[in-house]
Amino acid sequence: MHNAAFEACGLDWLYLAFEVPPGHARDALAGVRSLGIEGLSVTMPHKTDVAMCVDGCTPAASRLQAVNTVRRRPDGTLEGFNTDGDGFLASLRDAGADPGGRRVVLLGAGGAGRALALALGGAGAAEVVVVNRTPHAAATAAGLAGIHGRVGTVADVANADLVVNATPVGMGDDAGALPVDPSLLHAGQVVADIVVHPIDTAFLQAARSAGATTVDGLGMLVHQAALAFTLWTGQDAPLAAMRAAAEQELADR
Repeated sequence: MHNAAFEACGLDWLYLAFEVPPGHARDALAGVRSLGIEGLSVTMPHKTDVAMCVDGCTPAASRLQAVNTVRRRPDGTLEGFNTDGDGFLASLRDAGADPGGRRVVLLGAGGAGRALALALGGAGAAEVVVVNRTPHAAATAAGLAGIHGRVGTVADVANADLVVNATPVGMGDDAGALPVDPSLLHAGQVVADIVVHPIDTAFLQAARSAGATTVDGLGMLVHQAALAFTLWTGQDAPLAAMRAAAEQELADR
């Protein structure tokens, strides 16, 4: 996506992957500083370590203690961001499903779930009910959603306006699995899944069969990357080029 975006904007930039062993985030960032790299994406298991090692974080990244994007400031210091939540909100709005005023059930309280809980609470959701196998993790995510966050159970899905799968259920070797009983889904709901492989998950298929509107994970993937592109370059991201590149990459897998 990023190389397609650089090409579309005529930028002489290159996006490359660097293998960094667990526990070596600080060393990697020292290399970034020395080489003058303008920005980078951060994947697991380094997101929390990078949050501890950059020179400053945005409020969202600080609350989450997780960084997925780093930008070099003009003075050479490194600033950490987390674009997952805003990327997800943008994907919902593209689908005409702004979360403001909606009752949300969020399935999952891992790194992605926490980022989405924070974003949904900040976007004015009427309620953010977190459902997770581990109660402590659910309570942590619900707390990030603010006064409208609470821990719930799978039964809450039936009364939700928006249901979000932020778990890996339905991904890769787990394709075909469902995070909740599809009988809880119904017309009038919006059902979103952040899984991107496959794009059309069994969960989304079941939701459509129940009459719900669905939002797949590609929009979040593209928008969180587009936000990073703008942070690095100062330019508007070429969303169409980035989405086409992402679609091609997924088709080639």
